[in-house]
Amino acid sequence: MSAHPPSLKDKLTQGDRERLSGLLKTAQAEFLHLQQTDQRLFGKPFSPEGLVIHLADIDFSERVDAFVARFGRLQDLLGDKLLPAWLKAMEEGVGAVLENLDRAERLGLIDGADEWLAVRKLRNLMVHEYIDRAETLHMALYAAHAHVAMLGTTVDRFKQRTQNLLD
Repeated sequence: MSAHPPSLKDKLTQGDRERLSGLLKTAQAEFLHLQQTDQRLFGKPFSPEGLVIHLADIDFSERVDAFVARFGRLQDLLGDKLLPAWLKAMEEGVGAVLENLDRAERLGLIDGADEWLAVRKLRNLMVHEYIDRAETLHMALYAAHAHVAMLGTTVDRFKQRTQNLLD
């Protein structure tokens, strides 16, 4: 009688488990902080003109900085660290960012690779248009705000699928 092949869970090294667990915990904490900053920044709607006025207020400006940084960090963590580590653990090929996003879409971790790429561009836009172009920054901030829930859904999906490997 032949033995069953080892499960994915059994093939993971202790180091792989610790890395996945650490990345997942960090993603959950980053999302919580992003949510809190999102609520504080977008609690009262503001126009592009209002944005210019508000940016003179150090508290508002720091909320914008925190939102942009946390949004970017969470997206980087999910797409550039957790996704490749998870794909490796699942014995899926790990490749370039677009290939990984396509695999994540196929596996149901994300709703669409194109949406992820668009969100990545938003992050870059928020960072590079921060001072000079209030209308562009305003559009990028509100577009990113609209994608916070998508990042949260992705964190939840990683949690559900990673817990099976870690338990």
